[in-house]
Formats: sequence, structure tokens, C-alpha cells
Amino acid sequence: MPTIELNHSTIEYIQRINGIEHDPEIWPEWLPRIGCPVEKNSASQIEIEIFPDRADLLSHEALAKASRCFVNGLEPEVSLEVIEGEIEIEVDSTLAKVRPVILAAVVKGVDIGSNEEEKEEFIQSLMDHQEKLHLTLGRRRSFASIGVHDLASLKPPFKVTTVQDSFSFTPLAEENEMSIREILESHPKGIEYSKLVNEMDIFPVILDSDNNLVSFPPIINGSATTVSKETDNFLIDVTGWDRRACEACLLLVCLSLYERGGTVSSVKITGYDGVEFASPEGGELIHRVPDQLIKKILGIEIPERELSDAILRMGGNLIETRTVTDGSNQARRWADCVVGEKEHIIAMPRWRSDIMHPIDIIEDIAIGYGFEKLPSIKSSTHIDAIPLESSNLKRRLSESLRASGLQEVQSLTLSNENDQFSLMGWEAPDSITVISNPITSEHTLLRQFILPSLLRLLASNRHYELPQKVYELGTVVRNSTNSERFAWACAEVGGGFSSAKGIIQGILRDLGADSSEVEYIPTDTGYGPWILGRGALVKLSGQLVGEFGEISPDVITSLGIKAPISGGEFDAIALGSLVDDPVT
Repeated sequence: MPTIELNHSTIEYIQRINGIEHDPEIWPEWLPRIGCPVEKNSASQIEIEIFPDRADLLSHEALAKASRCFVNGLEPEVSLEVIEGEIEIEVDSTLAKVRPVILAAVVKGVDIGSNEEEKEEFIQSLMDHQEKLHLTLGRRRSFASIGVHDLASLKPPFKVTTVQDSFSFTPLAEENEMSIREILESHPKGIEYSKLVNEMDIFPVILDSDNNLVSFPPIINGSATTVSKETDNFLIDVTGWDRRACEACLLLVCLSLYERGGTVSSVKITGYDGVEFASPEGGELIHRVPDQLIKKILGIEIPERELSDAILRMGGNLIETRTVTDGSNQARRWADCVVGEKEHIIAMPRWRSDIMHPIDIIEDIAIGYGFEKLPSIKSSTHIDAIPLESSNLKRRLSESLRASGLQEVQSLTLSNENDQFSLMGWEAPDSITVISNPITSEHTLLRQFILPSLLRLLASNRHYELPQKVYELGTVVRNSTNSERFAWACAEVGGGFSSAKGIIQGILRDLGADSSEVEYIPTDTGYGPWILGRGALVKLSGQLVGEFGEISPDVITSLGIKAPISGGEFDAIALGSLVDDPVT
């Protein structure tokens, strides 16, 4: 989850612009109430953890705005004032399959600070805000990417078009021109985000009327548009594939600049389909919330005045409470507004992208009202559940494995090629689901076997007393498809092949398999992690379902383990398909 570090001096400055007195004592108190834990707090700085669903709190300015409503009880601004602008952007038809969503805005007269230090803090916070939006709403720029530019260095109108990879320009923070291909292959940002455009034959660019490059989304801006300490007029572009994410990103950047005294102007955009529209749209969104749903979820009837105050603290407005006249005649769905019942009409800011359902409004009501005021009652909702067919198999397997004295564990589905194949002696298949941007060398692919994870677990616990007997029933990924397998491993003196065979015989018996259909086949030399002559493949009704045996000393030694280990790995799905389920 992203964190944001705020200097109290910055918050005080933002509040002062809006005529509010900053009180640093209240921040550690109110932030946890809206789901933002305070990690650190000192006389000069406060560090806050922002949950990913509250992307509207990822900037200093947005947090300052939220505090005015929640703490000071001031009337919220549920819409962003946008005046009609004169700048135009024309989108080429080739963008339809390259980067179809193009939005933009202009913000002028931003108060970026009165001295060098304040201006530097503003630029840094603007960049941090942009990257946090890229990470959360933008899904690492795959949904949306943001460009913030110095409007004074550009000459409108603008156009969005596509070019070949030989197209050259000077990227941000560089002195020399580079072609798009060179940027993707050698520039740090190009390398990091090249996967987003690698499949393209043509690439999107934004140009001004002099054909100066504004941006090469979603990779990097041009150097000519760099925001400096003299910039107070901004052009913001947001491009991508998800319109909802793009709109929220644009509004949140505009909101931060608006909070610093900026004036937001719309941009007239002609889309790739020839349709003209103005961007951004700053008006509020209206939500209908059934009163019965509030009572059902929160277990309490909140008076209208207190309901209005709760919504106000969360930055919204209760417009009216009325009797439903245009809803359904019966509650076909649990959030329906039913004719004759009471509903609340609530306006919330359009930039609150986390609000997608009446339940999200009710969560805000609970936060604004105060969880401590809600009654401690048991749920009045009774829903009969029917177990999934797959859960019956998992239950039966788990009961059998536990009956053999094994302790259940759960490990990561991430692994690496060495553990999965090289170490274990299994041949790597042609299709492996690899991680495109692994954080560590230990987690580079999605596992195909569970047993290597259990051996790593035993290696980590090798200093503890024996026996250690564990199993896992979990998910693997084969041929880009999730599948269920189970494995066990026993580090004990006196175990061995017979012990491992006893465990699988017990499992097959508990499942109700016909013993006459079970076949044990010795493993070949060099196959798997098994000692030659002490490993076996298991077939049921002629179909291979798994393998078991004693682990080779070479494998055990390489893991730093000194105790003998036996174990096995089986395909749970294959077993389930070959053995009848007595429940169903």
C-alpha cells in the first residue's frame, strides 16, 4: 500500500490558502477513522499509509481538503469548478487500437509557493502524486498514464497521433534526441514500461501546433514541457484504456492544483471516432441509497440530521430524503430502491472512484457516523450455503492427510526455476508462467509443483527437533491454468519408502478408490528427487495421478538438511475425477 509523507509546514500552507487554521494534533486522530493508519508522527512530519481504494487521498492537497470536511465540519465541495477553455486537441483515428482514451485539462494561476524551498516541495509532491496514481488507479500505467506539462512552453492546438519507432525527440531529463526504439531499449523509463507497447507497430504521441513533442504515453514526456519553479500554468493529459481510471486520475491532479488556487479550464477534444466532448467533467455524481439497506447493514436507524452530518464529514452532500416513486415494485436485488419505501439522494465527488455501489456509500456513512456508535449485535441475515463440489474433495483429502499425522501448511504460489526443476530433477515444460517483473530471484514464476516449497520449509526449520511432518493442498499453474495438487514431506528418523507408501495407501482407501485399479511403477534413473529404487509413480485406472518416495541425499544436502526425508506429490483434480464422491 502506498504511503505519503507530509511536512506540517506544507499542510499549514495549503490550509492557509483556503483560509483554514492547521492543527497538527488532529491528524493522528482523524486519519485512522477513515482507514488511513498513521505510521509516524513528529513535530515536523507525519507519514500516512493510504489504502489503495482511497486514491483520492494520495496528495497533500487532497488530504488537507478531506480534513476540512471531516474535522472542521465545513460544507464540502462535491464538484470541481471547471470553466470553458479555448484549447483543442484532435485525436487521430489510428488511436482506436493503440490508446483510445484521451483526456486533458488546463489549470492556470497555481500558487506553487513563495520561496525556493516551497516551490521545490511542490514540484516533488506533484511528481510523487503522479507516480502514486500510476501505481494505484493506473495499474502501473496499463490502465492510465498521466502527463503534467508547462503550458507556457507549448503552442496549442494539440494533436494526438501515431508514429513509427524511428521517430525522435528529446526525452525528459535528457539532452540529446533519442528515437522511440532507443528509448524503449536503453532509457530507464522505456525499459520499465516497454511491455505496455512492445506489441505495437505504431506508437502514440502528443504534439503541439509546431510539432514539438508533448508526450510519448505511457512512457515519458518531452523535455520541452518540463515543469519548473517558474511554472504556474499547467497542461495535464491522461491517456489509457480504462476511461474510469483515466477520468479519476485527471480530476485528482486537477483537484490538487485547484486546492493551490488554480483555475481549471476544460479542453475541447475530438476523439478518434470524431465525437467532440469537453474534458474534464467536474460535476458531482448522484447516488440513490435505500434507507432499508442502511438499517440492514449497520443495524441501526440513523436520524436524517446525523446521516447528513456523516455524509458531510466524508465530503458528500445529502440532497434529500424521499419516498421512492420510480423504483421497482419489489426488491429483486438486495440494493433495489423499492416503490413506497424511503431512499436517500446523496451527491458524492466524481473523483471518488472507489464509490461504485450503495454499499460504498454506507461504508462512508459508518465512518462519518463513527463505528463506536454502532450497536454490537449479531447479524440478522441468514443465508444457507451449499458447499462447492471441489470443496468436498479438499475436505476429504485434508482429513485423510491429517489422519496420517501431517500438519497443514500454506506457502507462496511463487517459486523459481531452480527449486521447481533443477533441484528436483523434474523436466521443465514448454509453458511456464513467469513473472515479468520479479522483485527477487526467489520468486520468478508460478509454481508447477508444491513439494519444493515443503522442502524449503523443512530447510528453514532444520534446527528444530524431529519429526517434522507437513502437507499442503494448494494451487499450481500449469499451461496458464490453475490446478489443485497436494504434497507432503516428512523429516524423520525411521521413515522411508514404506512410510510414504502407507500415507498414499491411506489416502486412496479414505477416498474409496478400488485397490485393484492402483498400480505402482518404479521411477527411472535420474527422474525426480527420488532415490533410485525408492521412488514410485502411481496410476489409478491407468491414469498417472502422482508420485512418492524417499528424497535423494543430494537434494537434502543441497538444502542444508541432515535428516532423511520422504514425501510425495499428487494431482488432486485427477484423483477427484477418478474416484466417486459419496456426498454428491
